Parts: sequence; structure tokens; C-alpha cells
Amino acid sequence: MIRIENIEKKFGNVTALRKIDLEIRSGKVTAIVGPNGSGKTTLIKSILGLVKPDSGKIFVDGKFVNGDYSYKRHIGYMPQIARYPENLKVNEVISMIKDLRNSDSEINPELLEAFNLYKEMNKPFRTLSGGTRQKVSVLIAFMFDPQILIFDEPTSGLDPVSSSYFKDLVRKEKQKGKTIILTSHIMSEIQELSDSIVFLLDGKIHFHGSIDNLLAEQEEDKLERAIARMMTEVSNETYK
Repeated sequence: MIRIENIEKKFGNVTALRKIDLEIRSGKVTAIVGPNGSGKTTLIKSILGLVKPDSGKIFVDGKFVNGDYSYKRHIGYMPQIARYPENLKVNEVISMIKDLRNSDSEINPELLEAFNLYKEMNKPFRTLSGGTRQKVSVLIAFMFDPQILIFDEPTSGLDPVSSSYFKDLVRKEKQKGKTIILTSHIMSEIQELSDSIVFLLDGKIHFHGSIDNLLAEQEEDKLERAIARMMTEVSNETYK
């Protein structure tokens, strides 16, 4: 479980996060959504330890993590865009990450087979298509059997078969009690996979709860329409 208490973050005159309080439970998929510039990326990077909040606290499994980055070995992260050394082959990238994490974990052959990656392992990363890079990111995110999984636009560039398989993987990890965070602009994907949703706008949480509650509150049956209506309502309140 991840608990966030009253965190704030500014970049110059821009306030990215405003007194965020949030509990992300294990055994659930929590979606973090909001328009560009809403604070999603800053919040996720704060959890990952890539951004240090100006104030507030973050706890992972009850442990205060400020300045202690050992918890990051329990995180599997799939970025929106995979950026690895372009001159390295795929198997060399994976070896490098294993060395950085001081781990002897092996790639799950089932994932290699499902994503048809056996023939890609000896290719330089620069030669891979965007979709294949995403598949490699899936391999790396799951490779260390992490207790926390964070996926940023994970199905972007994946073909329908790979996307479907990825979603099945997420469901299996949820059943194991993992803590899973998902961001996506594909609201149907959020609605399909997530148990709860956090809606951010201008660095504030304007909704945190189940998708069913959000749909009922907004009197909609599609998440995309519910989010759009909520964004309009929040904007109207802000500029009154």
C-alpha cells in the first residue's frame, strides 16, 4: 500500500501538486487521470523517487520513504516512452538493468513467447519499432516480480493481441495482491481494468473513489463522458 500525506511540489512559479492526500491500496488497480498539466506525471515521479516533493510525506507499506530509496527495488515501472541506450541490443539492455538492480531475475519465457520477442533479443534497440519497444518495457516491468507496478500509457503502440495479453497480466498481478497504478488517456481501458480512479486537475484531487460511484455521480454510463462532465464542472467552479 502507498500512502501520500499532504505533498506539494512547485517548479518555479508553477504549483504542480497542491496538498495531495491519497491512499493507494494493494490488490487493486488505481487509475490516475487528468488532462495534460494536471499533475499526474509529477505525482507518479514523486512515488518513483524521481521528484522530491517540497513538503509532505510518502509511505510505502507503512515505511516513510523520504531519502530511503531501497523501496524502489520493489517497483516495476513501464514508462510511456521507453528510452534505453540505442546502441545496445535488447538482451544487453536487460542485462544492464539486472546489474543496476543487483538482481539475477530471469525473463519469463511465457512473456517472450506471448509478445513474440525471441527474434528481437539480439537486435539493437534503435532498430525496434515503437510497439516492440513497448513490449520490451513490459518484460522489464514484470521481470523482478515487483510488489508495486506503475504503468504509464502502457498499451500505446501495442497491437490488439499484445494489448489483450497485457491486460490479462495486470488482472493476474492484481489477484496476487500487488499495488497497481495505471495512467491512460484511453478511458475505455481505465474502465475495463481499474477498481478506483483519481482525477487530478491543476494539482488537486477532485475525485477519488470507485468508477461506479463516479458514473453514478455524473449520471453517465461511459467513463469518458463522466470525466468530461467533471472537467467542465471543475473549470466552471474555478472561473466563477
